[in-house]
Amino acid sequence: MIFMNPYAAPQYFGIFAAAVLPAVILQSMGKRCNWYKVLLTIFFLYMSFGGPAARQGIALLAYVSFQSVLTSVYFAYRKKNNASPVFFAAVILSILPLFLLKLSGVLPNPKTFSVLGFLGISYLTFKAVQVVLEIRDGLITEWKPWRYIQFLLFFPTISAGPIDRFRRFEKDLTAPPEPERYLSLLSKGIENIFVGFLYNYIIGYLLGRIVLPAVENYVLNESGLIFGTLLYMYTYSLFLFFDFAGYSKLAIGVSNLLGYETPPNFNLPFLSTNIKDFWNRWHMSLSFWFRDYVYMRLLMTFLKKKTFRSRVAASNVAYFALFLLMGAWHGFTWYYIVYGLYHAALICAYDAWLRYKKGRNIPGNRLTKILSVVLTFHAVCFSFLIFSGFLEKY
Repeated sequence: MIFMNPYAAPQYFGIFAAAVLPAVILQSMGKRCNWYKVLLTIFFLYMSFGGPAARQGIALLAYVSFQSVLTSVYFAYRKKNNASPVFFAAVILSILPLFLLKLSGVLPNPKTFSVLGFLGISYLTFKAVQVVLEIRDGLITEWKPWRYIQFLLFFPTISAGPIDRFRRFEKDLTAPPEPERYLSLLSKGIENIFVGFLYNYIIGYLLGRIVLPAVENYVLNESGLIFGTLLYMYTYSLFLFFDFAGYSKLAIGVSNLLGYETPPNFNLPFLSTNIKDFWNRWHMSLSFWFRDYVYMRLLMTFLKKKTFRSRVAASNVAYFALFLLMGAWHGFTWYYIVYGLYHAALICAYDAWLRYKKGRNIPGNRLTKILSVVLTFHAVCFSFLIFSGFLEKY
């Protein structure tokens, strides 16, 4: 048995191609083949969480069992009551395993809660919290624990997203595509996999394994500190995009072959004309999750309770809370926190600019658009320099 992380090596796709072929044939004929997809899930989860990663596999099973019981209990309770303390308790409990794992990174003994960790725990937590929130909102009116478990354990996206929504996933699970639509999905899936290969295994590999170490070595051993740091900033930013966007393309492509329309994660982010446009294009499933389930809820709470005198102040505080949380999600390290606060400041500054130019005759043309793209690109690249932790070496 070959054990490896999802998409970690080209061999993974050779195994997947052989294993998925019966599902492709059956779906092309209009067959549901859900039973075969369950077998595929078990096989690929065992390949990723068995053998040397068995401890992670045990942690994964314990985590899914815990979240399934917690969410089922909350759903049963929500049908009869809607008390806020119980809702908050459900949210806190669903986040607790991830919080304890992140906390272990800053404790004197980092192994304190490391037993809870497994590949993809962050992304499963986003899914679990989302379901609790939508149960509270009354958007999920029917509860099938087996569907929820399949949602959490969907192996193409389990390690690093994209972060799907339960109700969208459930539609694909219960109503597989008709043959004509599936053939279109199959074509799109193959295209996504090929683009993912290009991004991840060729461009990402060259940038991450060859160019980036050479640039870092140059900065640390030569006198051209400013030039070298800028070179590192650009290289790391491009590497981060091609590596992660490539992974996302692979995950989406594999999902497509299984008949699922997993949402996109990147849309030409370095062509963004402003910082809000960037977050509508970069790691979209994550940014939309934070927007819908953190920012909007926090802002509405501020406005409803009249916590601040103006909507602008409420929005700015919500942005800082949002990006502080996003930074802390990456880790309780100073550069992740600064990364989050930096993006919050950029968005608040952009909102201030929009308010300033409203009603003023400030011209806009192709040149100003190009300038906006260049400025946004550099602002984002500087944030990735912070995010990389490279500045900590000085």
